[in-house]
Amino acid sequence: MSDEKHTGAAAARQILEMNAFDARARTSNVNPLLERRLANAGAASVLFYREPIEIVSARGSWLTAADGQRYLDFYNNVQSVGHAHPRVVAAVSDQIARLNINTRYLNRVVDDYLEALKAKFPPALSNVVLTCSGSEANDLAVRIAEAASGGAGIIVTENAYHGNTAIISAISPSAMKRRDLANHVVAVPAPAAAEPGGSISDAFAASMTQAIEELERRGHTLAAFVCDSIFSSDGIYAGPPGFLQRAIAQVHAAGGLYIADEVQPGFARTGDAFWGFARHGVTPDIVTMGKPMGNGFPMAGLATRPDLLERFCEDTGYFNTFGGNPVAAAAGQAVLDVIETEQLQENARKQGAHIRDRIRDLAAQDERIVAVRGAGLFIGIELCRADLASNVINGLKTRGVLIGAAGRMGNTLKVRPPLTSTADEADLFADRVSETLRASA
Repeated sequence: MSDEKHTGAAAARQILEMNAFDARARTSNVNPLLERRLANAGAASVLFYREPIEIVSARGSWLTAADGQRYLDFYNNVQSVGHAHPRVVAAVSDQIARLNINTRYLNRVVDDYLEALKAKFPPALSNVVLTCSGSEANDLAVRIAEAASGGAGIIVTENAYHGNTAIISAISPSAMKRRDLANHVVAVPAPAAAEPGGSISDAFAASMTQAIEELERRGHTLAAFVCDSIFSSDGIYAGPPGFLQRAIAQVHAAGGLYIADEVQPGFARTGDAFWGFARHGVTPDIVTMGKPMGNGFPMAGLATRPDLLERFCEDTGYFNTFGGNPVAAAAGQAVLDVIETEQLQENARKQGAHIRDRIRDLAAQDERIVAVRGAGLFIGIELCRADLASNVINGLKTRGVLIGAAGRMGNTLKVRPPLTSTADEADLFADRVSETLRASA
């Protein structure tokens, strides 16, 4: 089922409010650890679910809470090859016991990893800069694009999230609570629908044309179109493969760069390809990475063409104290090895298709399921209302399954199982969704 049914009217929601614990709505039950967290982190504390969970251990697809409850983790794409994967644990433990140093020194572990990572990219993207977070990688990518283009104009989608530095918060509409986009940023609608007689490609290309013209009207030269190729924060729009091509051609014709934010769809998650952009047959000017890159070890980076990096470095020096350290490289290499040896890209394709088929069977019986979207093990289940989505998310939690929310209205269930997920786990998830929807009737 791909056609969308009617969705009830609702207000747009800020991304950190989706699926979040609301301290103002606390129950009478006193949780000392929760009170400590709120006191320590204050307004910056972000916790999930109406009743936050204290997690004490994890393995594979499963988390264990302090009270002994086990949860099937179908939300956290950071540990993409499964929590505490033994090969990643061994690699990190061995390396940190021998050496951890910054990139001002030569180290074979680091360059072995860089070459293994580069082999996953189109040949033109032959320079890699390692950072500690996707926010840092996107920040650097935008600065490189500004240097290359001579402009500052940025195009993103309406509910995009790309990180939390000053530069990147300004191009992350879904992170904004009370401010509008800056004058140099234009947001285009997610690729959700086509005009009658047209296609998703036509509609998205038309939106890109309008955005470029709007930046010109405001006096801005286009620097870049920054795009998460599965549009995860917008509600997960994966298809049809190839629809990005015309829009990217327009960006290049206007002198801008295409920055592919692969922090969420990258590293084999979409099943069809190792990178989300590859599903569309396009080659980015810059690719940014993060989250699943180290399976929980904090690392990120970008890949780009040497000419673009050289142009940026002519004017601005760049160094990252912790980015590219040998322990991160060891973790990253272990992740690449596990994905290949355990054939996890194929597993993502197979298990993702199975989950979507199961949920589409439910949708045929329950009109509250508006659409089922995604690729591989990145799945969006759009429901008719945000309050129903919240009830389902928290209802699944009580049944031992964890997922998240996405979409401008917060009414899309965001499902990202580990790439190691099994058919039994996929069926358990689908069964729990069915039970929870029946209980929410």
